Amino acid sequence: MIMKVGSNMLNIVLVAPEIPQNTGNISRTCAVTGAALHMVRPFGFDISDRTLKRAGLDYWSKLTVYYYDSFEELEEKYKDARFFLLTTHAEKSYTDVCYKDGDFLVFGRETAGLGEEFISRRKDDAIRIPMLPTLRSLNLSNAVAIVAYEALRQIGFPDMV
Repeated sequence: MIMKVGSNMLNIVLVAPEIPQNTGNISRTCAVTGAALHMVRPFGFDISDRTLKRAGLDYWSKLTVYYYDSFEELEEKYKDARFFLLTTHAEKSYTDVCYKDGDFLVFGRETAGLGEEFISRRKDDAIRIPMLPTLRSLNLSNAVAIVAYEALRQIGFPDMV
């Protein structure tokens, strides 16, 4: 399968992921949906970590993954792309977005999210998953799956059966 990174597919971005099991689960979601995984350093684990690969099981060979040293490097590479930043501090729900092929869904660290400084640069691109206000957040891999499948539903589940 030939993939066109940045267009005609969904792009999942993890900024400084910390927990290998979450990244493994997210990589599996990307593999089964045809989404590309973009990982921004630093990582809280060794990329060859056994638990990371175990969580991704035998899907690693089916995964399209790219690595960056900064989010700015990713933005520079895809200047014309649309980036949606997932944060519990956004006003707009993820269901209020009309997703398109090539969109980038950006998720932050498990312990701190993307951070206010990061979000303030692209405040109009910030979206949230509604939840009870008394709890902190969803598990990162669950959040990725929720938003990715809504985006894929809207664009017609390309190449999926």
